[in-house]
Amino acid sequence: MTDAPIIFVEDDDALRLATVQALDLAGLAATAFARADKALRSVSPDFAGVVVTDIRMPQMDGLELLAGVQAIDPEIPVILITGHGDVAMAVRAMRDGAADFLTKPFATDHLVAAVRRSLAHRAVVIDNRRLRALAEASDASEPLIGDSPPMRRLRQIIRQFAEADIDVLVEGETGTGKELVAALLHRQGPRRARPLIAVNCGALPEGLAEVELFGHAADSVAHTRLSRAGQIAASSGGTLLLDEIDSMPLALQAGLLRVLEEREVHPIGAERPEPVNLRVVATSKVDLADAVKAGRFRADLFYRLSVARIRVPALRERGDDAVALFGVFANEAARQFDKTDWRIDAATNARLRHHDWPGNVRELRNFAVEVVLGVAGSARPERAAAKPLPGRVADYEASEIRAALTASQGRVAPVLATLGIPRKTLYDKMARLGIAARDFKRKDG
Repeated sequence: MTDAPIIFVEDDDALRLATVQALDLAGLAATAFARADKALRSVSPDFAGVVVTDIRMPQMDGLELLAGVQAIDPEIPVILITGHGDVAMAVRAMRDGAADFLTKPFATDHLVAAVRRSLAHRAVVIDNRRLRALAEASDASEPLIGDSPPMRRLRQIIRQFAEADIDVLVEGETGTGKELVAALLHRQGPRRARPLIAVNCGALPEGLAEVELFGHAADSVAHTRLSRAGQIAASSGGTLLLDEIDSMPLALQAGLLRVLEEREVHPIGAERPEPVNLRVVATSKVDLADAVKAGRFRADLFYRLSVARIRVPALRERGDDAVALFGVFANEAARQFDKTDWRIDAATNARLRHHDWPGNVRELRNFAVEVVLGVAGSARPERAAAKPLPGRVADYEASEIRAALTASQGRVAPVLATLGIPRKTLYDKMARLGIAARDFKRKDG
């Protein structure tokens, strides 16, 4: 039985009773009225259902009821019931905003179908309004959007750990917002006035990773005579963010462990180590305990990092947060692309409610951009679930890359930042998937 309200107005007692019973058997609960003026009093701007009314009635007729409903909210569906002689009148009424009309005698299944169509349309209208209201009501000063219990708990833990000024390990699936959590730990902590230095451990250049992290003394590295401070030394006084630490080569992990334990860094070729005063926040897209068991991560480094751990929940664990986030992201995209008239349709609504978002918040943001630009679904095959896993992975990667290129209008640098992958990896994937950045560049005529 649907919870959406249905108002049925008919002055013929027998027809009114029979129609309401037929709707009830179809799982559609209707409230019956013999007079249109009384029915109109039950309609408000937040009315989530549909009005079905006869046209020929004493006092207030169906067309007057239609006008009264439209004055309250022109997007409330009104279905007219008319005799054969009033068909032309009903057609004119549809031009004026009526949702549908049926001629007497009508088949029950035709009425049920018309009501279900109108209810589905009204549900989309209500959802669009709710999305916009949620987006407008979101606190711009609170970057972690969502009111689900996991998010309330996450915000509480961040506040506690931030003030403690301790090293923290942030774990969570790809796209959940681990980097944002790390940034909040810095902003809300006592080092907020000092720099936050971010190092993407998965993108450290081969052969230069040690130099990037630890720096080097003068005349100790080929092709340069000057000394260089590494990222660790540069973050002294502030926070060092080691993003995707699960991707850090084992050879570097021993040196990092020394930094964490001794709070000093030894540049390549230097005679002695240099003290550093820093806080370390590391992020990992996998459970580091499993990486330790698999031999991909040092156990001693894991235990040093895991004194304070934060797990960022996946979007599928956050209830209705996806709806609120979508509204915020869609409004941001609408302002960016000057598309203030964006709306969701039934397919978009169903995806928001039932998709499990394997790419988490990042995937949701890209989807919001696609909806605003009117290209949602164009890159997603209808039968992706029937493909083998490698094909589904390729489809997902293609969708993410296309969405990021669409949002950046074909500029590669923002895509690298959005997807968090090295330039060579992006170009390799684009070549394999047949994607060209030039196809996404703005065409100004």
